[in-house]
Amino acid sequence: MELDLRQAINQRVQGKNNDELTEIIEGSIGHEEMALPGLGVLFEMIWNDSTAAARKKMVDTLHKHLAPQQA
Repeated sequence: MELDLRQAINQRVQGKNNDELTEIIEGSIGHEEMALPGLGVLFEMIWNDSTAAARKKMVDTLHKHLAPQQA
């Protein structure tokens, strides 16, 4: 049985409570790059279920973090 990445991530997090999901996310951030695709799948889920206003806020936040730091 072959699973694609989205299915594998979905199966890993399905049925987890909020604390467990938080632990998975926080345990993936800043660690091995292997976790980044999984975070991307989770972000895709969030993005697809977000309003236009929430999407704008996420993009604004991302833009703020990517902007050159001024001295």
